[in-house]
Amino acid sequence: MSAVTQLDKKEELPFYEPQGDEIELFMHAYEHKLPVLIKGPTGCGKTRFISHMAEKLNLPLYTVACHDDLSASDLVGRHLIGDGATVWSDGPLTRAVREGGICYLDEVVEARKDTTVVIHPLTDDRRILPIDRTGEILHAPDNFMLVVSYNPGYQNLLKGMKPSTRQRFLSMSFDYLPAPAEVEVLINETNVDKAMAQRLVVLANTLRELKDQDLEEGASTRLLVYTATLINTGFDPVKACRAGMIEPLTDDPDIVAGLMELVQAAFGSAEA
Repeated sequence: MSAVTQLDKKEELPFYEPQGDEIELFMHAYEHKLPVLIKGPTGCGKTRFISHMAEKLNLPLYTVACHDDLSASDLVGRHLIGDGATVWSDGPLTRAVREGGICYLDEVVEARKDTTVVIHPLTDDRRILPIDRTGEILHAPDNFMLVVSYNPGYQNLLKGMKPSTRQRFLSMSFDYLPAPAEVEVLINETNVDKAMAQRLVVLANTLRELKDQDLEEGASTRLLVYTATLINTGFDPVKACRAGMIEPLTDDPDIVAGLMELVQAAFGSAEA
C-alpha cells in the first residue's frame, strides 16, 4: 500500500529533468501549506518528480497507489486485533499528518468517491484530519503536504475528478519532455550512448503520434528507460524495443506487427 522514503542529507539528489517551473511552484506550495494536483500521461515523470521533491525537502514520502477497492480505512487506519487486544493502526495518510511528510495519492481518480472525501478537510485552511473511530482531530504540522495525481487521458464520467475536489488544489500539468531533454534523461538514467538515446526518442515520438488511433496511450519515458537499459546491457535493440516499448502498448498482434515495422525501420539491419 505505502512506501516511505527519506533522504540522507549527505546523499546527492537523483537526476530529474525539469519541464518548466514546477520545482519553484512546488517549493512555494510547500512553504505556504498548499495542496498540489499533478496531471499528465502515464510514465511522464509525475512520480519521479514527487520523489525528487521529497528528497530535496528531506521529507518522508508516503505513496498510495489508488485503486477501485481503496477504502477510507486504507488511508486513515483501522483497529487490528493482536495479542488478545485491539489496537489502532494508522494508515499512510494519518502517519503523514501525525509525523509530517508528503502524502502522495497516485492516480487519485481510481479511488472510490467516498474515499477521497476524507482528504477534503486537509485541503483548506483547516488542515485537519478527523478520525471518527478514535475520536481524534489531527492538525497537520507545517511539514505536511498533500499531493495527488491522475492521468486526464483516462477520465470518463465515472472516473473524472469532481470540480469541487479539483478546485481544492494548486494544479500543474506534465507532458513528455521535449526530445533533447528526454535524450538527457535516458543518458543519465541508463548510461546509453547519445546516438542510441536519440534514436529511441525519435521512435517514441513516432509511437506517440499514434495515440487515439492504433494505440490508447503513447510510449512513456518510463518505457524508454526500460528499453535503453536492455540495450545498454548488450540486448539486441530491436528485441529490446519489442519487449520494452511495443508489447506493453498493445495486445493486438496485428498492431504489434505494424509497430515492429517502425522499429525495424529505425534500427535498420538489427535482427528481430
